[in-house]
Amino acid sequence: MLRVAVLDDYQGRAHEFADWDSLGGDAEVTFFRRPIPREALVDTLSGFEVLVLMRERTAFPREVLERLPRLQLAVTTGMRNASLDAEHLRERGVPVSGTGMAGSSAHGLASTVEVAWALILAVCKRVTLEDRALRNGHWQLDLPTNLGGATLGLAGLGRLGGAMVAPARVFGMDVIAWSENLTAERGAEFGVRAVSKEELLERSDVLSIHLVLSDRTLGLFGAAELALMKPTAALINTSRGPIVDERALIEALRSGTIAAAGLDVYDQEPLHADNELLSLENTVLLPHLGYVSEQAMRSMYADVVADIAAFQAGAPIRLLT
Repeated sequence: MLRVAVLDDYQGRAHEFADWDSLGGDAEVTFFRRPIPREALVDTLSGFEVLVLMRERTAFPREVLERLPRLQLAVTTGMRNASLDAEHLRERGVPVSGTGMAGSSAHGLASTVEVAWALILAVCKRVTLEDRALRNGHWQLDLPTNLGGATLGLAGLGRLGGAMVAPARVFGMDVIAWSENLTAERGAEFGVRAVSKEELLERSDVLSIHLVLSDRTLGLFGAAELALMKPTAALINTSRGPIVDERALIEALRSGTIAAAGLDVYDQEPLHADNELLSLENTVLLPHLGYVSEQAMRSMYADVVADIAAFQAGAPIRLLT
């Protein structure tokens, strides 16, 4: 019997999104809806031969994997998982397969960009603040901000950053962009002016982050960078939490260094109940919905089943390199 553990099925719907029965009677699939605490991972998963990971929701460092000797296959959605020690598994001869990436498909790209714009609109139009106030008997607490004539600053002008430009134009926004490797030619493809990091921070009314988390981008926006922003500016992060220094962001929001933040990603996910971001009125917070849609989930889990079937047939596919 090949026992398969499908982790972090937050909505409890992974069983709907692929033909798990096609794996046959020799495979037994168990779905875990709630995150498994780090200290319980080994005891909970020691009896499984296959782990299915939803991107980077649960970390599997070497010290955990070493205590899972029965593991024969790991499958991660996407083709990159910074929370999995894939090198350790390769050293053990355990294949690590991936799937098509939600963010690289039309559905995934649209989903992430839509979430970024939902956060921008919610922050600038005070959607959550005024909704809560209205329910408590108050009418028009303060004034929303218009996007027309404002400057959208993009940290990153790849596929996701580039897809932010057209909606900004519809709203009548000026758009500028920066990344370490951004060229004027790349900016010109989108009609966007490439600027320095300092100018990006100083000019942006809305700063939206679209960078990959790496050693180079870890903590890229800290106290010094936030201090360069306008006190009326909003920061939007739908990429990865640690790109922004969370402590510095909390202090900037508290002190009025910046006006607001719209966040879909955090240092620790799920967000801890005692996280100070939850107590700040000038934040709009989402539970990492950027790549989450039914279309994306169906696509990724279908690839997961195909990966496991290929392993059963002795021909693993989509191996991470």
